[in-house]
Amino acid sequence: MGRIFISAGHGGYENGALDPGVIAGGTTEAQEMILLRDLIVAELRSRPGVEVLTVPDNLSMSQSISWINSRARSSDVALEIQANAFANPTGRGASVYYIANNDQRKQNAEQLLLSLLRRVPQLPNRGVKPDTATTLGNLPFNRWVITPSLLMEVCFLTNPEDRSLLQNRRRDFAVGIAEGLVAWAAGTPLPEPLPPGTSTPVPPTYPPISININGQIYGEQGVIINGNAYIPIDVADSFKVNLSTNATIRRVTYRNIVYVRAIELREHDISVSWDGGTRTVLLRSILQICPGYLDRIMGHGNTSEVQLIVFLKGNNPQAIVQFPDLPKLYREEAAIEGINYDIAFCQMCLETNFLRFNGEIQPTQNNFAGLGSLGGGNTAASFPSARIGVRAHIQHLKAYASIEPLVMEQVDPRFRFVARGIAPLLAQLSGRWAADLQYGQKILALLRRLYESSGLL
Repeated sequence: MGRIFISAGHGGYENGALDPGVIAGGTTEAQEMILLRDLIVAELRSRPGVEVLTVPDNLSMSQSISWINSRARSSDVALEIQANAFANPTGRGASVYYIANNDQRKQNAEQLLLSLLRRVPQLPNRGVKPDTATTLGNLPFNRWVITPSLLMEVCFLTNPEDRSLLQNRRRDFAVGIAEGLVAWAAGTPLPEPLPPGTSTPVPPTYPPISININGQIYGEQGVIINGNAYIPIDVADSFKVNLSTNATIRRVTYRNIVYVRAIELREHDISVSWDGGTRTVLLRSILQICPGYLDRIMGHGNTSEVQLIVFLKGNNPQAIVQFPDLPKLYREEAAIEGINYDIAFCQMCLETNFLRFNGEIQPTQNNFAGLGSLGGGNTAASFPSARIGVRAHIQHLKAYASIEPLVMEQVDPRFRFVARGIAPLLAQLSGRWAADLQYGQKILALLRRLYESSGLL
């Protein structure tokens, strides 16, 4: 069984101050979630073989994610618990958010939610939801925690009935959530009970699945274990992926064949998807992109303008309304300076949350990369047009990734302050372009999503 990470949402420090979260009925979300978290942890630790790690309460969201990622193994799971709130006090119920387009995580969310509701049936079921259904369009805890993760809203703190249930039946909440977490964190299934009169375990039997590699059916079959597709390790060898020394990869020996979880291959630039109709796991290697150049900022892009538009609209249907020419501008401006426009475009998507501009920067500033201005302070730069804003972004990337001179007239206000050529790779932007030490990895994750959605990876 993998370890369980659990975080009490809010109650940490945001922007240097304690964040109490929702305040209702003389209590706070921080207070209620910490109390519930402590009971869940106690319940988990009372069970044999269960290891649980508690995220410290004095961390911000980004720090909590980094704390988990620095300790997580591939077999672990992570849960954040929060309380919901609504201006109308009639809003009630529990829900669980999972990363969009991940059927396995959706099943985990359903299992966890039903486990809670079995213990507290008076709590309305608001269902499981993809994180794209939130106001922000995604949830960092679902997106950036490297181990499988879910975010649960246990009730509406602003509803008197929900609040009373939580405060008076807190242990039932804790037991239900703990039972769901144990089921989720379990590795391979336990052996079936021994039939009467036998003295040796009956080997488990797993349902077979087909394997499709680059459009062709593979000669061997895979298996389904706990809802996950497992493939013979020979398949990884056929992609020239060496897993023999990777201790984090989940392995299962079944009928004298070693199997690995198919989804693990995504970390080796292999696209992994599932066809439920034919019960086939679909694997595709990079067709048009060289793995060794995937994270190099200097270079050329691989997508078309249409593919960039489709990717952007798929994550924010309203994105193109205000900036209809942005994909075209990124392709043109990046090509002039020799920057990989796919990388620049994905960085824009990360910085603006797919042009939602949820931070301090406003759309009218045409600042698509969080660029600072001259003169000190925390004022972000503004540009007279979208093209000039894109050009400044491209120039700032070139300052980091290359020592070559600019082709176009300088419009990036902080170009000369960058140590030229210090960050030719995406990972080297972490802690430099942004304080986030996972910054480059987040852009790379978006880049892979772009290439997968475009059929290039």
